[in-house]
Amino acid sequence: MNSLEQAEDLKAFERRLTEYIHCLQPATGRWRMLLIVVSVCTATGAWNWLIDPETQKVSFFTSLWNHPFFTISCITLIGLFFAGIHKRVVAPSIIAARCRTVLAEYNMSCDDSELHEDRKLVCYWVFNVS
Repeated sequence: MNSLEQAEDLKAFERRLTEYIHCLQPATGRWRMLLIVVSVCTATGAWNWLIDPETQKVSFFTSLWNHPFFTISCITLIGLFFAGIHKRVVAPSIIAARCRTVLAEYNMSCDDSELHEDRKLVCYWVFNVS
């Protein structure tokens, strides 16, 4: 391959990677919002559960039965983690890190630290000469 074809391949790869990560952003944002809402609900329910004077007087399961908001929030949060929400909220970062790992084998790197004005990922290709 000549250098012109290689440059075109890199541009096509960059466009595809940018497009893919950009398409993940709305879904990632929704997962983050869901995680924040459920975490706040769980924290609020936990606070109400802990400050209730009846909690110390009854058994653990009875106290959970008396605080259904906390119980449901906690079960939902645990279910979300079992469903892999922790991976979904950082999916673009995982993809970018894996691309960096693969590109490192070819003495190249992708710098995604700068974002364009419209919040799209812009990759800058750096050829490492060593």
